[in-house]
Amino acid sequence: MLRGVLFDLGSTLIHSPNDLNWAVTLNRMRADLVAALRAGGCEVDAPAFHARFAERVREFDEQGQTDWVEYTASYILSATLDDLGAAPPSTEVLAGALAAYYAYSESLWQPVAGLHETLGALRRAGLRLGLISNAGDGENVARLLRQAGLAGAFDPELVSARVGLRKPNPAIFQMALEAWPSVRADEVVMVGDTLGADILGAQLAGMHNVWVTAHAGQPANAAHRGNIIPEREIERLEELVGVVSGWQGAV
Repeated sequence: MLRGVLFDLGSTLIHSPNDLNWAVTLNRMRADLVAALRAGGCEVDAPAFHARFAERVREFDEQGQTDWVEYTASYILSATLDDLGAAPPSTEVLAGALAAYYAYSESLWQPVAGLHETLGALRRAGLRLGLISNAGDGENVARLLRQAGLAGAFDPELVSARVGLRKPNPAIFQMALEAWPSVRADEVVMVGDTLGADILGAQLAGMHNVWVTAHAGQPANAAHRGNIIPEREIERLEELVGVVSGWQGAV
């Protein structure tokens, strides 16, 4: 019997165009970041900043995948500026620069087909709905949720940048259970597009798991294929209602 469903966000509930060139997108985002920093009075050399920021992002991403701790975008940006000898910007300038950094990419995300219908069916079945998202910036996630019509849709709403832990760390899944004190791990299903974060994390936490494959073509998934075996696979989110029906009765 299922009592709760936890969702990943990116490429599970929302997606970006399949033909998107992320290298081009990142160049645009970094240019917008530099422009916002300069507008806030933080003078940086663009080529030097781009090179060091990219290196710092790669470094902390690799570290986060090893220790399952989140290194936030704010932390990485501050470390980059410190590396370059730039005066630390104010909290307001830092927040504005990060908002500018994410603005273009946020415009590219859109809800997956059948998103609200699927969530509505699960709610009508009496299931609790929660979110666990690996993301470097909590405000970025909040804006994406509002944009997709999902503000307030999930309780709990766990973002790695806010809680300091990343999937597949089982501790972040335990936080969800603590928000649902009467619900056991084996009464919860995690739904996501990433084998090494969503599926492995759910398995380590003792939860059911469903892998959504429509937008799961990243190299990391290919590397884990055959090693991390999801309990169920669906191509489209709309198929989730049928899968859940098989576990808990009629939805």
